[in-house]
Amino acid sequence: MSKHRIYTTSFASVYPHYVAKAERKGRTKGEVDEIVRWLTGYDQAGLDAEIERGTDFETFFAQAPRMNADRTLITGVVCGVRVEEVEEPTMREIRYLDKLVDELAKGKPMEKILRTPAA
Repeated sequence: MSKHRIYTTSFASVYPHYVAKAERKGRTKGEVDEIVRWLTGYDQAGLDAEIERGTDFETFFAQAPRMNADRTLITGVVCGVRVEEVEEPTMREIRYLDKLVDELAKGKPMEKILRTPAA
């Protein structure tokens, strides 16, 4: 079975769509970056470098400095697919990111998006 084409798509080509989706709903590029950094462990310089390099999605997630352990708390449906039921690991990571950006665009507070435990 061949890889899904999203794996070879550059993260940089999809990133502006994440930002545009957020901005249409009154959110910011900084919030999108915060979500990506929370999920992957990239710092801002590292994230900017990956975007500049045109790194594909598969490599972007494979080389992520520290995937957040709390990402398994992300549940729900993206594009008709339950993210927690996606079996292929890279596709699951992509769906996690899609779900977080969806939550941002829907106006959820950052504490809930980033699965911050209640004090």
